[in-house]
Amino acid sequence: MARNLLKNPSGEEELDFWELTENGGSQWKVEDMPGDCGYDFNIDGVAKYFATSFELCLKRQVIDLLAEGYSTEQLNAEPVVTVQDWYCGRTDCGCTYQMTACLLDDNQEVIQEFKPDPVTLDPDSDDCSWKQVSHSFSDYGPGLCFISFEHGGQDTNFWDGWFGVRVTGSSVTVEV
Repeated sequence: MARNLLKNPSGEEELDFWELTENGGSQWKVEDMPGDCGYDFNIDGVAKYFATSFELCLKRQVIDLLAEGYSTEQLNAEPVVTVQDWYCGRTDCGCTYQMTACLLDDNQEVIQEFKPDPVTLDPDSDDCSWKQVSHSFSDYGPGLCFISFEHGGQDTNFWDGWFGVRVTGSSVTVEV
């Protein structure tokens, strides 16, 4: 089993290790499962999540693969890189979710990008349970040195507080 290269993927250490690239509204907050108007997360060891607010909240980590112990030879062999994330909305407020993951070279220029269309969750038409997004990178060529993982969103009602999308259980793995 490949190890998760993201540090603090579910908020156990509040917002440590995350760069807050957008911190709008009432800003990012870490809450305990299941939270107000939410659902439990049924994966062992995940007891917290990150909550967004009424203006865009995005956070990211850039993983230095050489510092994590991978060799240039291993990375030039184009190992499969898998990114996963879990998100959900509240049952009382709509929200949007977005994610971007990029494979980067030694200058942190993009080699390959995964950026699905933003998702809008409406409690009137969606059960607001936890959903997973997953993507595996392969056949991207040599030169991989860094991986950027960014995610977040906001609520669609512009309510003061933390009514936006919730994220947790994020992971980035490299299969060598």
